Amino acid sequence: MRVVIAEDNALLREGMVLLLTSVGHEVAAVASTGPEVLPALLEHRPDIAVLDVRMPPGFRDEGLRAALAARTEIPGLPVLVLSQYVEETYASELLAGGAGGVGYLLKDRVGRVEEFLDALERVADGGTALDPEVVKELLTRRRDRPLDSLTPREREVLRLMAEGRDNATIAEVLVVSDRAVSKHIGNVFAKLGLPPSDSGHRRVLAVLAYLNQRE
Repeated sequence: MRVVIAEDNALLREGMVLLLTSVGHEVAAVASTGPEVLPALLEHRPDIAVLDVRMPPGFRDEGLRAALAARTEIPGLPVLVLSQYVEETYASELLAGGAGGVGYLLKDRVGRVEEFLDALERVADGGTALDPEVVKELLTRRRDRPLDSLTPREREVLRLMAEGRDNATIAEVLVVSDRAVSKHIGNVFAKLGLPPSDSGHRRVLAVLAYLNQRE
């Protein structure tokens, strides 16, 4: 897969280049400042972009802005955004378009090689990958009766769904059968008033749409 990386920290940037090339991916271009990002994406049109949220010159949200602009110019461009801290507003804005192929991870996930590569593959395939800490923030923010009605196990299932996990992975993590997972998911959708879906990223986006509702 062809990847464009935008990251101002040279050590992390070169580490990602080395990691991705070592497992067979092609790094088509790298960018170290915000203004470089969109031109690189438009020129190379990669299979996925890995972008830092805050980049020079302003260190505000240059990477995120470039990601949103690129997805306007290249509809469906998979984007995996990295952030030093949980910035729930940025995650919500990235997901607001209602399409798959988006991910938001904390930078320390890059050091967890298997998790990072798994997220990269899922996003490139049109799925969704949200950092567990971001999901926790979204779940904590939502304090209302539908969420309160979920059992502890259903909340675990909701958390894993929001991270982008499929039924088989949820079953493995919770050490339950696939049938039990399907039942829990059905209960979650029913209690949250969401339409069920067999499509992985549509299911995730439905959950996130609910979690992102403002009071």
